[in-house]
Amino acid sequence: MQLFRNLGSALLDLLLPPRCHICRTVIDRSGALHICNDCYSRLPFISSPVCSICGVPFSGVGNDHPCGSCLTDPPHYSAARAALAYEGSCRDLIHAFKYSGRSHLRRPLGLLTAQQLAFYAAQCAPDILLPVPLHKKRLRMRGFNQAVLLGEVLSSAWHIPLLRQALIRTRWTTPQVELDRNNRLHNLKGAFSVTNPAAIAGKRVLLVDDVVTTGSTLRECAGTLLKAGAADVFAVSVAHAP
Repeated sequence: MQLFRNLGSALLDLLLPPRCHICRTVIDRSGALHICNDCYSRLPFISSPVCSICGVPFSGVGNDHPCGSCLTDPPHYSAARAALAYEGSCRDLIHAFKYSGRSHLRRPLGLLTAQQLAFYAAQCAPDILLPVPLHKKRLRMRGFNQAVLLGEVLSSAWHIPLLRQALIRTRWTTPQVELDRNNRLHNLKGAFSVTNPAAIAGKRVLLVDDVVTTGSTLRECAGTLLKAGAADVFAVSVAHAP
């Protein structure tokens, strides 16, 4: 059976040669990412130093340490990390994924995140993955929840169960990108609910999202989960926006 799969894959590559998701050049050996070596080398991966709590990247060199915002107003989650900075080709891929219906891009984005944050995920030792939910109205408009699709890739890569409906968004809110930091924090109050508290009670939860900016969405989700009985909450995202 594996032989037939390999032959089928080789035939498909011959008829429809794989192209880099970023520059669209044909790739001889595409691998799972379908990103050429040149484009991969230019991806804006996040590395230390970062805030040891929210994961915001710092400029320069040094060790991870808490940022001023987390020291003065600690979030409900214990730690959050992003694989990439939300700029350049990363931003282009995420925009195409979310707004142009190119849902197949969940695989390279999810795999990049899985590879970059594997050590962090192992340190968190989560029992379950939970995607940040969309309101049902936005879900109908977009056709999919990008966090669910990314969560499926991470669940397979990290062998951690994904609970798709344990956390839901119960109230329509103004898109966060349209608000300043203060309004973002108030915009999401009471917007989330746990559907089955028994499923998350005593569990270490790892939230999954595509892009984190101020972290207000993660804060509200984490607070809701802790009130429902979660033992601890962490978060991962593909990208961190400035």
